[in-house]
Amino acid sequence: MIQLVGSIALLLTTVAWTQVPIPQTTDKTGLPNAGGLDAPRKLPPSPTGRSTVMGGSIRNLDPVRDQFTLHVFGGQSMKILFDSRTEIYRDGARIKVVDLHDNDHASVETTLDGTKIFALRIHISSQLPEGVYRGLVSHYDPQTGLLTVNVTSSQQTVTLRVPPDTPIVRVGQEASSAQRKGGGLSDLSQGSLLDVKFKGGNGGHGIATHIDVLATTGSTFVFTGKISFLDLHLGRLTIVSADERNTYEIEFDPSQFPVSREFHDGTALKVTTRYDGSRYVASEIKIE
Repeated sequence: MIQLVGSIALLLTTVAWTQVPIPQTTDKTGLPNAGGLDAPRKLPPSPTGRSTVMGGSIRNLDPVRDQFTLHVFGGQSMKILFDSRTEIYRDGARIKVVDLHDNDHASVETTLDGTKIFALRIHISSQLPEGVYRGLVSHYDPQTGLLTVNVTSSQQTVTLRVPPDTPIVRVGQEASSAQRKGGGLSDLSQGSLLDVKFKGGNGGHGIATHIDVLATTGSTFVFTGKISFLDLHLGRLTIVSADERNTYEIEFDPSQFPVSREFHDGTALKVTTRYDGSRYVASEIKIE
């Protein structure tokens, strides 16, 4: 009798166990996720800040942490993040993340995602890649043709070789006398703001193929747009162009430009500035 009661108890316990529902959890999208298993994450849109193209070779590829190290031509190595939002191509054809390999030569279009560098697009090429740096000239040696630039997006220093026939063009400024004579090497002075297009080269240095000189020390610029940021104590303002495609960060002396109640977000301004080698400083501010 005791054995029969024990068998019945064991049977009831087994039945009760089999009737327990499988727990459900929800993923980050709020949808049911049976059994607590991970479902594909719904990622936010890609970052939309200013992008920079960098060329180099891929090292330390880690598909688990979604990151790799890019050994940049003429510069240091940097850690770059990627995920399913990143577009990846090999010789122009779209490929999957699993087709990335260490030592691939790549041009990587990046932007900042908070404080981290995120890859928007990766172009793998059987040829040495090209890229574009934007930054301030740290040093140029006319004897060796080596140009050192502090890249604004990554705060790193890169060194490129500038062949004598490299086109050097001023953008938004009057052409220098040196440029009118067929050369613009004098614009590669310390503090000049450049966009440098380059290709891979031997000896660890990229080779400049085209240089746009965006600003040289002492040059004058006139910006028009609406105020999007204003700090009266620090003497800083940001204006956005009429087409909302460009923003300009400008510094001013609050004692020189008394600001009235007419200065606020959305006020249209015309600001004449002088580039001092690292920033645009206002010499005249007018309400439009």
